[in-house]
Amino acid sequence: MNPNWELQNCCNRDQKLFLVTIGVFTVVILVLWRTFLLIPFKLITVFLHEASHAIACKLTCGQVEGMQVHANEGGVTQTRGGVYWLILPAGYLGSSFWGMVLILASTNLLTAKIAAGCFIAALLIVLFIAKNWTLRGLCIGFIIFIAVIWVLQELTKVRILRYVILFIGVMNSLFSVYDIYDDLISRRVHSSDAEKFAELCPCPCNGVGWGVIWGMISFIFLCGAMYLGLVILS
Repeated sequence: MNPNWELQNCCNRDQKLFLVTIGVFTVVILVLWRTFLLIPFKLITVFLHEASHAIACKLTCGQVEGMQVHANEGGVTQTRGGVYWLILPAGYLGSSFWGMVLILASTNLLTAKIAAGCFIAALLIVLFIAKNWTLRGLCIGFIIFIAVIWVLQELTKVRILRYVILFIGVMNSLFSVYDIYDDLISRRVHSSDAEKFAELCPCPCNGVGWGVIWGMISFIFLCGAMYLGLVILS
């Protein structure tokens, strides 16, 4: 069957549930934004940000020497070699991209399981290159958390794996956009990836300009995830 790109006869039950769930998760995240309850999910977004730097480094033949995630929602990835002007934007844009992937994976139980398995594998890999205990604890905690959710999915009537993957995806997408605004536009952190990228790039765009561009791309990823999710569910 051909994909329903025009979304004709939208929306069926699954599509409505998809949109409503994203809306509810968005409201919950905004309400709880300043509370300790979201700290682990904010840190997992930082983890995906730093992991994206590491992936870009490896794909451009560089060496990843270590990775850290800090309790203050900061992080750093030590790299050597690779293509620096590809590694720098990979953090913000990569975390937005993974948010989109997780949102799309949640539309089907099989793809949600695949996403959960890949996520656990990534956490296990990073566990061995982590340079601080905040990141190690985050990896161990989320490995146990996702594993427990998976076991509940298989052995009980508590079948929430898809919703957990969707929540992490929505949280990651929203926090990525916020992080770009907070770091690159409103506060303009001079050691940020965008400021470093502006120094490398020969075009006249400064760090704030790149922040706006990256923020728009991240928002497009979020909108694209919702649209493609509706197409998949049609």
